[in-house]
Amino acid sequence: MALSKHTFFTHHLKTLAKPHYLRRPQPPPPSFISLRLLSFATPEEAAAERRKRKRRLRIEPPLSSLRQQNQPRPTTPQNPSSANNPNAPKIPETVSVLTGNRLNLHNKILKLIRENDLEEAALYTRHSVYSNCRPTIFTCNAVMAAQLRQSRYSDLLSLHRFITQAGVAANIVTHNLLLTAYMDCRKTDMAMEHYKQLINNAPFNPSPTTYRILIKGLVDNNKIDRALELKEEMLSKGFSADPIVYSYLMSGQAKGSNADGVFELYEELKEKMGGYISDGVVYGSLMKGYFLRGMEKEAMESYEEAVGENSKIKMSAVAFNYVLDALSKNGKFDEALKLFDRMLNEHDPPKRLTVNLGSFNVMVDGYCALGRFKDAIDVFNSMGEKRCRPDTLSYNNLIEQLCKNDLLGDAEDLYKDMGEKGVSPDEFTFVLLMDTCFKENRPDDAAAYFKTMVDAKLRPNLGVYNRLVDGLVKVGKVDEAKSFFDLMMGKLRMNDDSYKFMMNSLFEIGKHDEVLKIVDRMLREDPADFTDELQEFIREALRKEGRDEELTKLIDDIEREKKEAAAAEAEAAERAKASARAAVSSLINSPKLFGNKEPEEQSTTAGEAANSNDDVKQAVPEQEVSAQEIAADASSAGEGAEAENLVATEARSDGAV
Repeated sequence: MALSKHTFFTHHLKTLAKPHYLRRPQPPPPSFISLRLLSFATPEEAAAERRKRKRRLRIEPPLSSLRQQNQPRPTTPQNPSSANNPNAPKIPETVSVLTGNRLNLHNKILKLIRENDLEEAALYTRHSVYSNCRPTIFTCNAVMAAQLRQSRYSDLLSLHRFITQAGVAANIVTHNLLLTAYMDCRKTDMAMEHYKQLINNAPFNPSPTTYRILIKGLVDNNKIDRALELKEEMLSKGFSADPIVYSYLMSGQAKGSNADGVFELYEELKEKMGGYISDGVVYGSLMKGYFLRGMEKEAMESYEEAVGENSKIKMSAVAFNYVLDALSKNGKFDEALKLFDRMLNEHDPPKRLTVNLGSFNVMVDGYCALGRFKDAIDVFNSMGEKRCRPDTLSYNNLIEQLCKNDLLGDAEDLYKDMGEKGVSPDEFTFVLLMDTCFKENRPDDAAAYFKTMVDAKLRPNLGVYNRLVDGLVKVGKVDEAKSFFDLMMGKLRMNDDSYKFMMNSLFEIGKHDEVLKIVDRMLREDPADFTDELQEFIREALRKEGRDEELTKLIDDIEREKKEAAAAEAEAAERAKASARAAVSSLINSPKLFGNKEPEEQSTTAGEAANSNDDVKQAVPEQEVSAQEIAADASSAGEGAEAENLVATEARSDGAV
């Protein structure tokens, strides 16, 4: 309730009339009286007003935001063509969008990844793209990173293509995952082409991790010159000298036995770092350079400088691995064992990480190089004690060493262990086991491994298939080879040599009819594979048995069948068109379409009949007058020809409707 002006001034005068020693110190009067405090009779009304304001703010923006929108903003010069271009690259979302339902979706997909259910995680991500809860690019990156860890490159590329077509803007992590997949698949040209597109079209710059991925991939694929050029490009773009990049380059130079290149890169990095390198990631490659020059003393001095008791060099797990590799490959495996034991003792996650999966792989290689395979298997099995989980590459590394040394039984035990630990074998795993089974005169097991590989939806190439068929034919199992030929005929793009080998094997055991069946399937499914050279090869083999005319007859019969099928298809199409025209004509002439109503206006000779039906005709709107009624009116006026044209026009329009 508002105070009246008279009450307010009376109270103020009484206060001034009191002696100063009776008056309490009062705060200075406000310059205005807040009407909001005096606008409501009860607290309930004030609460109702607050709720009303909150509801209004959910719908309408506050006045402050409207004032900010009305203020002119400083405009930045931009390309007018890109501003209106719908194909311009989109700005990726920030991490602030990962809230609410999108965060719940992200956590649900992460749970599927932790449960190693990548198929369901990828499918869930695809379905969510077109739902009311669209996944963020961070969710998509998590799924693609999990696929990359398990070497599921085809699934990764498929998911990336899907989210790109769906309009999910990629960030730099997405591009890095794609570059890693290309490099792992040894597609360096595609990786560099994607890097050029990233430089030219992306709304952000590459990160140091991008250059690490590219340079490491180029070094691993023996393209050290291109890697050096990319390093110079990285420095020209304003990036600081990265010790990890230099370690990759130094390792590549050491791999190529170029000790001078190793020391040149080390001196260049040292100069750019101000004369001192505190990161120990380069010391392993530096030791390899000294070993290449035969300077063992200097190499061990670098070793003491890096890992000595009073060393100030920062050694990570990767840095230790480089040193371990340098020692084990240059006759210092005992020192490598001591260093590995020290790494195990100092490993205290998450405070200090001195061991990772690469550490165990290096030690496994060192043991295998000395022929100590039992110790290698023991070290491999001890990974779980340090919370390291072997991946497919680690299993393949040890399985390859065992298969080369005729230890197929131990290799098969590791293969079974992969299934128990949820690690998916790849094509290389099955090929190693298949080739070793053929070497051990176990063709049935080799064929079983190939069959398991195909059932797992892996994609063996033509070389693997040729080795399988060749191994089965050599031991006289032509029928089994023929069954795999039929299985892979529609999945592989076979060349003439593959066809000739299988057909020649069938000719040798007198199964000419099987060859003719293969020709029949080729002509029906993919006639382009039936080349002139292959046709002449088959004709020559059949001529020896006096059956060359059967091939000619088979080709003529298939050509005739194709022509008859084409003619029958054309005839069926004509019949379908005629049936459609007949259906339209019957629909046009049907009284159900136009009705059978009497016209509202009759000629003077039928006036009485029109008067008797006035009530019915008034209920029919003028728009429903049929085409026949219009023709009747026109013909009664002497316009018969024009009426027929009008009927035809109305019929065509109604038929189209």
